Amino acid sequence: MLLNRKISIFTFIREIKYDIITIVTYAVVVGIVDQYSFLSKISIPTSMTAIIATALSVLLAFRTAQAYERWWEARIVWGAIVNDSRTLIRQLIQFVPKNNSNNKTIEIFAHRQIIWCYALGESLRGLPFSNKVKQYINEQNITDKNVPNAILNKHSVALSQLEISEFKQVHIDSTLSRLCDAMGKCERIKNTVFPKSYSLLIHLLIYVFATLLPFGLDDKYIIEEIFLTTLIPLIFITIERTAIILQDPFENSPSDTPMTNLAITIEINLKEMINDTNLPIQEKPTSFYLM
Repeated sequence: MLLNRKISIFTFIREIKYDIITIVTYAVVVGIVDQYSFLSKISIPTSMTAIIATALSVLLAFRTAQAYERWWEARIVWGAIVNDSRTLIRQLIQFVPKNNSNNKTIEIFAHRQIIWCYALGESLRGLPFSNKVKQYINEQNITDKNVPNAILNKHSVALSQLEISEFKQVHIDSTLSRLCDAMGKCERIKNTVFPKSYSLLIHLLIYVFATLLPFGLDDKYIIEEIFLTTLIPLIFITIERTAIILQDPFENSPSDTPMTNLAITIEINLKEMINDTNLPIQEKPTSFYLM
C-alpha cells in the first residue's frame, strides 16, 4: 500500500516508458515532416479530436472508478479480517472456562488464526509459503490445494469439540463464517479479471487520438505542436496506467493491500491477548509503500 510519502517520479515513468518513447518519437517525426511534405496539407477539424477526447475521458473515468472500487473493497475486507481475528480470540477467552487445558486450546486457536492470515495473504499473491506457514502445514499434514480454507476447517473441528453451550458455539461460528466470507471476497477479487476488451479499446482510442491530434494543431509553431502532441496523450496514458495498477490489489506490487503488514499486526494483537511475549518485530517502512 502506498504511504503518504514523497514518491519518485521515475518510479511511475518506468511504468509507461515504452508509451513515452512511442508518443515522443511520433510527435517529433510528424512535427518535423509536417513542415516539409504533403502532410502539411492535411487538416483535421478540432471538433473531431475533441469528440475522441471526450469519449476517452468518460471511458477513463469509469475505468478508474472501477479499479479504485476493487482496491478499496480489498482494503475493507482485510480490515474486517483484522477485526474478526481479534473477535475470535476475545470470544474464546470470554466463553471457554478458564483452566490449563482450555488455556492451551485458546493458544492453539490463536496460533492457527495467525497462520491463516499469513497463508491467505501469501496464497493471494501467488508467493511460496513462508517458513512459519510451511512448518504448520507439515505439522498438521495439510495436503489441500486451498490451504487457508483447510486451516479454517480445523477451526470448525476444534470449535465442535469445545465444552461450551450451543449458544456460545453459534456466536463463535458466526465469526468463523465472517472470516470465510472475507476469504471468498478476496478470492473473487483475485480471480475476476477486468475485461481485456475494455482496456484494449481505451488504449486504441488513446493512440487514435494521438495520431490525429497534430493534424488539428497550427503548423506554424512546431515546438508547441510537438509539446501538445506529446503531453495530452501521455496524460490519458498516465490515467489509464493508474487504473491498471489499482485494479489488482493482490499482485505483490507497491499499491497492494498491505497483507503482510496486517498479518504481523494480527499476530502481535492475538499474542498480546493470550499473554504471549514472543512478539514479532513490526519494522517501520523504509520506502514509499508498505507490503
